[in-house]
Amino acid sequence: MSIFENKKFERNTFRKLRDEISLNQRKNVEKNVRLFVDSFVKGYKNIGYIAIYWPLKNEVDIRSLKKKYAIALPRCKDKKELLFYPWDENPLTKDSEGILSPNNSLPLSHSQISMILVPCLSVDRNLTRLGYGGGYFDKLRRDNDWRNITCIGVLTSNCVSTIPLNKAEWDIPLSGFITEKEIFV
Repeated sequence: MSIFENKKFERNTFRKLRDEISLNQRKNVEKNVRLFVDSFVKGYKNIGYIAIYWPLKNEVDIRSLKKKYAIALPRCKDKKELLFYPWDENPLTKDSEGILSPNNSLPLSHSQISMILVPCLSVDRNLTRLGYGGGYFDKLRRDNDWRNITCIGVLTSNCVSTIPLNKAEWDIPLSGFITEKEIFV
């Protein structure tokens, strides 16, 4: 099988596992994310934006971070480009992928973002992330300035792969991941 077929198989497998998780499990992941972010922020004198995601079906919802921190949300542009914008009080609109996101001001630069939290269908212990296959995060992180920003995967423990995931040449490892059972950073 090709890398694309293998990844498609992995996506189907882990999507089913993710769909089995309980609301309580997702809430416990959210608690661990808040613990990690609180701890991470203590190490900074001037914290920038925390970049998060708008949750899709059965992804862990970490939008509560907005109560305490300056949050950036991604906006997908044509040609698989991902940009982050401040999440302010303006209404959100759908981006090119149909996901709610800010459509205001200028995009944030890598120097304005202190951490990126990304959803995962799966991740392995080598920190290879399995996403939806759009390549948005990997394309963004090809740039060394973006790659140097701490990038943490968010998922439930049943979706952490016990064996190495298929890795393509363009896959860029995460800095760590957070589940309801562990903070692996």
